[in-house]
Amino acid sequence: MSLVPYALARPFLFSLDPETAHELTLHALARIQGTPLQLAYCAGRVDDPVTLAGLAFPNRVGLAAGLDKNARCIDGLGAMGFGFVEVGTVTPLAQPGNPKPRMFRLPKAQALINRFGFNNEGLDAFIANVKRSSLYRQRQNTAKGKAPPMLLGLNIGKNAATPIERATDDYLACLDGVYPYADYVTINISSPNTKNLRALQSDEALDSLLGAIAHRREALATQHGKRTPIFVKIAPDLDVAQVDVIAATLKRHSMDGVIATNTTLNRDAVEGLAHAEEAGGLSGAPVLAMSNRVITQLRAALGQGFPIIGVGGILSADDAVSKIRAGADVVQIYTGLIYKGPALVKQAAALIKKTF
Repeated sequence: MSLVPYALARPFLFSLDPETAHELTLHALARIQGTPLQLAYCAGRVDDPVTLAGLAFPNRVGLAAGLDKNARCIDGLGAMGFGFVEVGTVTPLAQPGNPKPRMFRLPKAQALINRFGFNNEGLDAFIANVKRSSLYRQRQNTAKGKAPPMLLGLNIGKNAATPIERATDDYLACLDGVYPYADYVTINISSPNTKNLRALQSDEALDSLLGAIAHRREALATQHGKRTPIFVKIAPDLDVAQVDVIAATLKRHSMDGVIATNTTLNRDAVEGLAHAEEAGGLSGAPVLAMSNRVITQLRAALGQGFPIIGVGGILSADDAVSKIRAGADVVQIYTGLIYKGPALVKQAAALIKKTF
């Protein structure tokens, strides 16, 4: 049970530069995870198991990638009651990302704009952090009948310096590295902050990339004696025809699921607000309807039974329920955690359980 209401911490955090507040929070989580100080924010995990892509999710609320890019705080984030936590995006080599400032709050819209650009410490450091987590050690006991308390997703991308024509090389290098340690792997082709990355969502480029991923996955499954599910994360800025092409390509290459959606480039909902014209991806409340539209279109194109993780604009438990109604199986939050705090995790998981 949380001992410190987030409402007391938020004014201090919001008085800081957004990226400074972000790093300060992650540093604190990394320091206190696994210690009694974790009681300051931890919450009981709602028990609402669901099986998806062959995985047993403890409940239907997860953390979206992007918050913990270097996998430093897996245990600390898990203590907030998530059924699954996704970390990354990681790239083969360390890179600084885009110049600062690169994160902006739009409080009136309960939104953020970021243009981080996959800043991370690289694949080797990322894997080392995953292996240091207590969750990883618990996962090692699953063969002995001890199930881990939550699932772990590892999100992979390409280095900014890698030409888009060679993007597949980066994804395969990352897949090779993270495969043994992930409950599922996410292929991130939808960040707007790496030049030309979203071009990988187009018909031919996506077909080529996922064909290579599928081929390598078969070799890795044989090598490691396990078949790790692979999800693909897509953008909200897609029309019906584009969604249909993506759905068909996912099925053609036997991908295990789709994550809908990433941040948006659209600014209609925040026009006139401070920072609204900053370059980058917009997240938070303005993305809810766009994301739900794509989820609904995906469900229609993919049919029942194809796993969909819904993310984008969840600022309340009702928002989380709306994602399930739109067609998602489970949901993820990120910006909502910043605006509402850890209590949102349990609230959302409890209402989903009650409603469905």
